[in-house]
Amino acid sequence: MSKKIKEQRIEWLAKAGILTEALPFMRRYAGQTIVIKYGGHAMGDAALARVFASDVVLLKQVGINPIIVHGGGPQIGSMLERMAIKSEFIDGLRVTDKATVEIVEMVLSGQINKQIVAAISEAGGRAIGLSGKDGGLIGATKLHRKRRDPDSNIEKVLDLGFVGEPTSVDPHVLNVLASSDFIPVVAPIGIGADGETYNINADTAAGAIAVAAKATRLLMLTDVEGVLDKDGALIQEMSVADAHDRRTDGTLTGGMIPKVETCVDAITGGVEGAVIVDGRAPHAILLEIFTEHGSGTMIRRD
Repeated sequence: MSKKIKEQRIEWLAKAGILTEALPFMRRYAGQTIVIKYGGHAMGDAALARVFASDVVLLKQVGINPIIVHGGGPQIGSMLERMAIKSEFIDGLRVTDKATVEIVEMVLSGQINKQIVAAISEAGGRAIGLSGKDGGLIGATKLHRKRRDPDSNIEKVLDLGFVGEPTSVDPHVLNVLASSDFIPVVAPIGIGADGETYNINADTAAGAIAVAAKATRLLMLTDVEGVLDKDGALIQEMSVADAHDRRTDGTLTGGMIPKVETCVDAITGGVEGAVIVDGRAPHAILLEIFTEHGSGTMIRRD
């Protein structure tokens, strides 16, 4: 037997071992819904985008019901620049006037959504693009934020325009798709009581959809390894109480705070577990779902 054939057999055995390890998890999650918030570097890198699409198709093929909720901040920013529309941020949220929300909807529900649908199709799956306006999926209202002026100490209500937050999620269209071979890809656009269009933070939308769809898992793809402790080491698992304590002691900072809050809200709403996953790592969602050690930071009820 040649050295090359021996090496190939070792490689094949290693792959067989991976499949053997994955089998119990395939059984565990068969028929379950998993909501994946897709964005950041994972979506911006063409090679990673192809891997992501293939992984999502694999989930569907083994009997899991994936729901993709995507962002698109950089793409929105680029389009606004091309259209010579000025944009500003307050507390990390884009102030969205009438002209801006039209661009936001065009980019999210059109350009980005259809790119993801096409990528899944190229990977051998079937996807259908939705926005929160389709089938009354996401009802929304204007998001109200307050900020205390550091000089006067007076609390002011911020007007972010057509930035919204979910008030209701009707999962009927998602439930119909779950029983089919289609994978739903959702743009985080909501509709107001009077037909207004609202731009919703993708993390927030994914959390609300996970609760309404009775998802087993919420996976939040990010551009970091997960939640890190004060020494920079990955925290592999936290309870809801741990998450509260780590915010109080300053472990959670910046953009990680709202991500963890979204995970906690999802778990409080009935989701079994929420995981902050490094979207820069190839096959990150498969490692999280189909291996014992998982990937990123898992947040559980207790």
